[in-house]
Amino acid sequence: MQYSLTEEQEMLKKTMKKLATEKIAPRAGEIDEKEEFPRDIYELLLNQKVLALPFPEEYGGLGVDLLTYCLVVEELSKVGLTALPFLTSYSGALDCFMAGGTPEQEKEYLSRLLAGEFFAFVLTEPSAGSDVASMQSKAVLKGNKYVLNGTKCFISNADSADILMVYAKTDPKAGIRGISTFIVEKGTPGFYISRKEKMMGARAFQSCEVVFDNCVISKENLLGTEEGKGLTVILKFLHKGRIIVAAAAVGLAQGALDHAIGYAKERVQFGRPIAQFQGIQFMLADLAAQLEAARQLTYRAATLARDGSKEGMKLACMAKYLATGICMKITTDAVQIFGASGYMRDYPLERMMRDAKCLQILEGTTQIQQAGIARVLLDL
Repeated sequence: MQYSLTEEQEMLKKTMKKLATEKIAPRAGEIDEKEEFPRDIYELLLNQKVLALPFPEEYGGLGVDLLTYCLVVEELSKVGLTALPFLTSYSGALDCFMAGGTPEQEKEYLSRLLAGEFFAFVLTEPSAGSDVASMQSKAVLKGNKYVLNGTKCFISNADSADILMVYAKTDPKAGIRGISTFIVEKGTPGFYISRKEKMMGARAFQSCEVVFDNCVISKENLLGTEEGKGLTVILKFLHKGRIIVAAAAVGLAQGALDHAIGYAKERVQFGRPIAQFQGIQFMLADLAAQLEAARQLTYRAATLARDGSKEGMKLACMAKYLATGICMKITTDAVQIFGASGYMRDYPLERMMRDAKCLQILEGTTQIQQAGIARVLLDL
């Protein structure tokens, strides 16, 4: 594998760093406090064509590969997870429509997204998180209409979405093979937001409970032309999504480590900067080494994501497992290096530590990643 980045990738990283530092970082604390949908950040990323990066050129996108997109995610995440909901949403929408949509659906909805409409991925239920097969939501075909019923939970930014990708069972007896995917438009009767959760961190995600109560949609709103193809779309979405979350973890961890290094050079105790104490030096060296290992694994997983092989799936799980774990450790240890100051809201580290925990749950928990790795290793 070629580990050096191209000149274009390096330039893109510099551009994203400037965007994150000047535009996103100053708003991150306020967004966390208010727990509001950061529409200004969304519009910034949309207008700067950041969200269009992975989209095909024929729809107005830039067609970058997953590694390049991960570099963008990493750079923007160094100041926190404010931008991540939009980056995962657009990448997920692209995967959904490209993997399961008809050519007409693909053209219509990808164009609408790049024109400024927002997307939400509606999968998780109170009794069906990691266990997707336990999904209770149902879609029943009556004539040329589907009737949706069910409750979904922890749905990111569903209250702000114009287009929702909803998963429901069309054949309850078929288990996971009976899951189908539906496109639901904002304002459809029978669809409503029942509540918004109070989150520990990652508060730009706006976690919502979503209810479908005899929600009637057209037969044409089935993604693709056949029922029971939802699993294909889910796997495509989660496979790439895990790598993107790993990239976000690498970025967030690097941002926290940079803060810790800077503080260690400035904080004077016992007559000298604490960076001169071996205990701090060894802690920082250990964190930096583990972070670089997570970064390179994430890059490697991104290069193999397109082939759909078991090796690629294993590396995606490994990248998320390792990167989110070290991110949690680095943000926690960075708070420790800051001491009492790190526990205060005057510094971004307490927010970054809370954000890090979300990454160990988002797109599959740490334990699900371990199970995915084991399945490939043991050929289960």
